[in-house]
Amino acid sequence: MVKIVSYGSWVSPVAAAAVARPGTSPNWVRRFGEQVWWTLAKPEEGGRSTLVRHGAGGPEELLGPGWNVRNRVHEYGGQPYTVVGGRAVFTNWDDQRVYLLDGEPVPLTPRPERPQGVRYGDLGPGRDDGEVWAVRESAVGEDPVRVARDLVAIALDGSGVRVLGASHHFMTTPKPSPDGRFAAWLGWDHPAMPWDGTELCVAHVLPDGALGPHKVVAGGPGEAVCQVEWEGPDALLALTDPDGWWNLHRVSLDGTVTALAPGEHEIGGPMWQLGRRWFGVLGRGRFAVVRAGGLAVLDERSGTVTDVETDVPLWSDPDTGTDGVVLAVGSGPRQGQSVVRLDLSTGELATLAGEDDEHLPDPAYLPEPVRRAFPGPGGRSIPATVYAPSNPDFAAPDGELPPYVVQVHGGPTGACSSALDLGFAYFTSRGIGVVAVDYGGSTGYGRAYREVLNGQWGVVDVDDCATVAAALAAEGVADPARLAIRGGSAGGWTAAASLVGVDTYACGTVQFPILDLHGWTAAGGEVHDFESRYTEGLVGDPVEHADRYRQRSPMGKVDRLSGPVLLMQGAEDRICPPEQADRFAAALAGSGIAHAYLRFDGEQHGFRRFATIVAAYEAELSFYGQVFGFTPPGVPVLELSR
Repeated sequence: MVKIVSYGSWVSPVAAAAVARPGTSPNWVRRFGEQVWWTLAKPEEGGRSTLVRHGAGGPEELLGPGWNVRNRVHEYGGQPYTVVGGRAVFTNWDDQRVYLLDGEPVPLTPRPERPQGVRYGDLGPGRDDGEVWAVRESAVGEDPVRVARDLVAIALDGSGVRVLGASHHFMTTPKPSPDGRFAAWLGWDHPAMPWDGTELCVAHVLPDGALGPHKVVAGGPGEAVCQVEWEGPDALLALTDPDGWWNLHRVSLDGTVTALAPGEHEIGGPMWQLGRRWFGVLGRGRFAVVRAGGLAVLDERSGTVTDVETDVPLWSDPDTGTDGVVLAVGSGPRQGQSVVRLDLSTGELATLAGEDDEHLPDPAYLPEPVRRAFPGPGGRSIPATVYAPSNPDFAAPDGELPPYVVQVHGGPTGACSSALDLGFAYFTSRGIGVVAVDYGGSTGYGRAYREVLNGQWGVVDVDDCATVAAALAAEGVADPARLAIRGGSAGGWTAAASLVGVDTYACGTVQFPILDLHGWTAAGGEVHDFESRYTEGLVGDPVEHADRYRQRSPMGKVDRLSGPVLLMQGAEDRICPPEQADRFAAALAGSGIAHAYLRFDGEQHGFRRFATIVAAYEAELSFYGQVFGFTPPGVPVLELSR
């Protein structure tokens, strides 16, 4: 029998422990010969990642506690392992060294003179089985923006690291041509971010193994190459956007660039982590591509891109072979992440490992994502995904409208996904709606939409989120008096900027945020190298537009908050440093505004530990209950200060 209970007070089987459930996040799926490899997150083991190999006997975890397959290149990391001659080579988080997995892990790179002084990432095969190629980052001082980078070859016999060369301040791993004569890589320089402009470089490999002078064969200012692969000894395949949309192109060594199936669709994405993939070669002029999150086949002979209908609606980071097999991380709105294998020649779909459906909540407790487009300024549409409250055991009293939380994605050059998010289900199954907004600046909609945010960060994102929230309230979908906003990283920035900039929200949750724009510049000293000039495109020159930096920053504007705030921060965050959250929390103390500050030791940018994730969700639910006037059952009460 359905019980009539106010929104927010519904009893749900989706516990915070289910959101943090261990061992359900495969990543970096790659095929090497007949074996499939990936990394697997272990929240119950301090948030480390292990390495998994799938062979004839099924999946096998290869690294026990004490090993963490991650790296800090650009702070966001890059591909953390590769396999050469059947042996795995990986980066270890604690010391950032490269190891060969040959029975027991054996270090291949020297111990840095100081912690985190040298990092390696984006590992890939070299010209032979005796080495791997990678990006090396070296700190040039205590200042986090003083970093040098090289393309290097790491010998598997332990004899050392050899510099291949360097072309730009930022580079991806060089890829040797099939005949070993050339190498190709991507490079870019400040102030560009990799989605602003990158250059596809090609150079001869010299007799001594170093790279000769490079030639730019594609990309440049206003054009961003985000993935490159060798098609043969004299041709490359690249995802680039000379016409404003990431499409697949063939690039010859003389610089001739040909679009294989041009269109106003996005096949590609922002290079937040080095080594991500959006396409793979199938052979005979066919390519597996990811478009709008789904798997599709691009056929250059017909110039078409055709969606592939499978039971797995969402695909990411695909790897392929010329046998027509696609491997990837698959997911969906009501299915968790799994390592999936699809044989396009037979249609056979197999799950190799990942989310076990029997451990997921009954689908009746999971929200159904509804994609919508809300009218925005100047005729521009604002894409968003609405997750209405859903619980088969409960209904709200007649006339009561549900509270809604606006979810702000990070980046800000990023996008929301409709993949299963048990964090959303944690709220919707208790009677709290969620709407995820792809505000101006989001990816997946072409360069023009991406660049709507240029110079307008803290304005367009704030306005778009408020527009969507107000529209739901005007439609009678959401309670206008019980709207909240939440986000982490750049999403935390928008959440905080919204709370001090508009009166739409009754409260907000701000996680590992940027709060002081000036501090988050090279001059301010609270930013890492990769993003140290990001704000120049998003806001403007920090000297010329110093007033803009000050006016838009939530720091120093506690008195303008539209309601209570829950602030959460990782104590070891190098991307959005805890010093900013600390200062904001100090300003909140004694302000009279209800607030709480949770600072988690051992956490970096984004929460990975089981206990942290549980504590964060339970605190957030209690916070909304206290602000919106309901009592969530079975959740510890978060103590709010004033």
